[in-house]
Amino acid sequence: MSEAPINARAQILNGIRRSLRRGEISGDQRHDVETRLAAPPRGPVVARAQLAQPEKVDLFCQWAETNNATVARVAAADVAAEVVSFLARNNLPARAAMAPSPQLADYDWAGQKMLSLRHGRGEASDQVSITGAFAGIAETGTLVTASGPDHPVTLNLLPDTHIVVIREEDIVSGYEDVWVRLRARYGKDRMPRTVNTLTGPSRTGDIEQAMELGAHGPRRMHIVVVRT
Repeated sequence: MSEAPINARAQILNGIRRSLRRGEISGDQRHDVETRLAAPPRGPVVARAQLAQPEKVDLFCQWAETNNATVARVAAADVAAEVVSFLARNNLPARAAMAPSPQLADYDWAGQKMLSLRHGRGEASDQVSITGAFAGIAETGTLVTASGPDHPVTLNLLPDTHIVVIREEDIVSGYEDVWVRLRARYGKDRMPRTVNTLTGPSRTGDIEQAMELGAHGPRRMHIVVVRT
């Protein structure tokens, strides 16, 4: 069973080598590649996000709202209550599909008696999803999610409303910081299958250059930033 993926990978790489008319690299070339992979160089750094953590969080929230998301900054004890309040403010049903994530488990969901939660992947019938986030990027107000058993990627895409809970401490300056955190969390050859970057709700301006929300995913995004 385990040989099939390895053989498929080898076939793809061998096909690339044939098109390049060469075999596996060796010697200095191989050493240079292995050195780069062991310590990847960082890309450009955007100056506006090089801030102390409180200002970094402020910048993230500012850009998230600019990108048509709504933002609430609350204490950990108030996360579940804020979710219920948001649903009520927007005339949404008090039920949601939630990621089966330990990151979300400690909030007081049980204290919200009117809220009905189903844990697991997103389904076409779900109107609301609740997930965590691997990181937030202050530079652009972008959320980063990593797929896995605790975060089915369908929760990012299928429901019309996506509620994301993120801790202040998980907000970083720029994209390069995210890749460093991913490598530190997962390690070599263990990266998540999918890393999604979510900058506000889904949108398109392709039709008559008129902006439409909800084009390829949620039309509404609410970000709950948890004070730490």
